[in-house]
This record gives sequence, C-alpha cells and structure tokens, in this order.
Amino acid sequence: MYFKQILVSASKAFSPVYQIDGFEANKANLVLVFGQRTLLEAVQPYGVLKEAFPQAQIVICSSSGQISNDCQIAKEIVATAIQFENTKIKTVVTDVNLHPNLNDFGDLIQKDLYADDLQSILILSEGSHVNGTELINELIEKTQRRIPIFGGLAGDEYAFEKTIVGLNQDASSGKIVAVGFYGDAIRFGFGCEGGWGDFGPEREVTESDKNVLYKIGDRYALDLYKEYLGKYANELPGSSLYFPLSMKEKESNTSVVRTILSIDEQNKSMTFAGNIPQGSFVRFMKGNTDKLIDASAKAAAAIAKEPSQTRQLALLVSCVGRRIVLDDRIEEELEVVRETFGTNTLLCGFYSYGEISPTLDKVACELHNQTMTITTLYET
Repeated sequence: MYFKQILVSASKAFSPVYQIDGFEANKANLVLVFGQRTLLEAVQPYGVLKEAFPQAQIVICSSSGQISNDCQIAKEIVATAIQFENTKIKTVVTDVNLHPNLNDFGDLIQKDLYADDLQSILILSEGSHVNGTELINELIEKTQRRIPIFGGLAGDEYAFEKTIVGLNQDASSGKIVAVGFYGDAIRFGFGCEGGWGDFGPEREVTESDKNVLYKIGDRYALDLYKEYLGKYANELPGSSLYFPLSMKEKESNTSVVRTILSIDEQNKSMTFAGNIPQGSFVRFMKGNTDKLIDASAKAAAAIAKEPSQTRQLALLVSCVGRRIVLDDRIEEELEVVRETFGTNTLLCGFYSYGEISPTLDKVACELHNQTMTITTLYET
C-alpha cells in the first residue's frame, strides 16, 4: 500500500501533508475525503480530485472536524489517496431520500458487494436522518454476521442541520456509501474505547421505542436523569454531552455508549443517537478529559502493541461529543494515537455523529457514540 494526503483549500489549491515514496497518483484506487459541510458545498472538490487521481473511487463525507496526519483538526478539506497493490475494492451508494427503506440498501450490499473473498466493508452514511442502529443491523443480517464493518455517520460541525456524502460526485444529502475490500492481502485491526466512567446502579429499560427512552425501572427516564445530573440538569440538553448512557442489550454483552440528542419535557423522555431496546440495561456515565485521552491511547494500543514497522493507514472516527468535551485539548487524543503507532502509520479520519466498529462479542459491527474508533489497514 502507498499513500498520499493533501489539504484542499477554499480556492481548490492542494497542499501536501504526507506521501510515501512509490505512490503514483494514476494508480490510486481509493480517495477518502473529509471536510466541513459548508466548505464542501462551497468548494465542490470532486472535479479537481478526479483530475488528480483519475482511476480512484472517490468518497466524500462531511464532518464535525477532519483529521490530518499531523494530528490537527484541519481547516481545509483533507483528502487521503490509497494505492493498493494486491487488494480489489468495490463501491456502492444509495440515496435514502429516494429509497428510505434500509432493506433496499441491505439488498444492494448483498447483491453487489457480498462475496467469498470480501474481507471488510467501510460505511460512510449521512448522519442527519438515518437510524444508525437500524443501518448496522441491516448490514449485519445481509452479510451473515461474518464481515467486519467500520466507518461512521457524517457530521455537520456543531450545527446539526444536515450532513452530506458522495461517491464519485460532490457530496449531497441522503447518501450512504459502502466500500468493500477483497482478497487475501488486506489486513485490518479494530480498536474502540470511550473513556467514560459509569456511576450509579445498572437499571433495566422498561419502556422505549427504538431510540426514544421513556422509562427506566419504574421512573420516567428524564426525571431520573435530571436527578443524577443535579445542578447540570438546568443546562439540558447541552449538558447531556457530558453525561451519556452506557447500554447493554443483555447483561452478558459488552456495553456501548449512547449520546442524548434531545429531551421531551412533556413526555419525560430522551431521544438517543442509537436504539435503546426495551429490556436492555443502562447506567449513567461521566468523564474527564484525561480519561478520554487515555481511552484513545488504549484503542490504539489494542491493535498496536508497539510502534508498527508495517506501513499502514489508520482511519480514526471519533465523536463530535468528544470534540466538544475535550475542547482545546482535542489534538491530544490524536497525538497519543500517533505516539502509539509510530511514524509508519498515516492518520486520517473525522469527527462524526456516530461511530461504526466491530466489538469483541459482536464480530460484524456495533453503533457507538462518544467513542474513539480506530481501524488500521495494511497489506501483506
């Protein structure tokens, strides 16, 4: 594998960030492009990127912060071109504005991507309207639970107005893109950590509807949540980013983090960025910046016990909520990943509205919130 990473400015000028000797632009197979939504709409970068990498599949995704290899949240659009030597890729795209039933996308994955030599799937989805839990459940079913799936839901800085994604065209609303990786040469590593600490007892969800939580035990969810937040309850819904929920579908499962999107004072309910099934178990969470940064290092260490001597790419998908909480320390969670992997690893990625990554007890994937997920890719 060979890589090149560039920044694309508002004037469509290129600034190189990183390039491996041997990279040939006309042999690049895949270009991953992340940028602020309003910047992507203003620049419309697809044309200049296609001219620069004429044979590549180009995926463009809006973000809540685009990550460059120098451990910065770039102001420009970040484009990372990948030249595989012995790996084939295939891509598909759907428009949920035209095909809102996610079963249609699952059928497309099964028909056009699923194969005996399929090794993994990257998903970059619009993040404004798609229910991430239902999306990954459909993907798991159509890939027979045997294919690891990674990626995330597009972001929109802190605006939460709309998100855009594109495949081989400039990004627009409603798109979900999938990239399949094929062959015996490609290898993947998956790490995922939150860094949030549980507090209070584990409680059963007694009433919910998909991602809307009504009751925990015999209490209305919002009343119980406010009780635990204390003085921070007056700052809702903004303060909810500092106090997510951990959730297990079964007591024996690994927990995942769920971010609160909104509250309903009348119904005393809370809406999350992912489903909270009735019968699942939840605990309140809180975090501090040091533990969040340590979690990013732990996610990297899970797949790199020491700085790698293998040339590889690390795709980092972290949550917009982490960026808000970490604030001016945000680059520290990128720097600890760099320290763990070493200089042979190219970093790219984005801050998202939801992270997709495999878990230990669920091989295919899970929807995460408030986590740092890391996927490494290299060829043997």
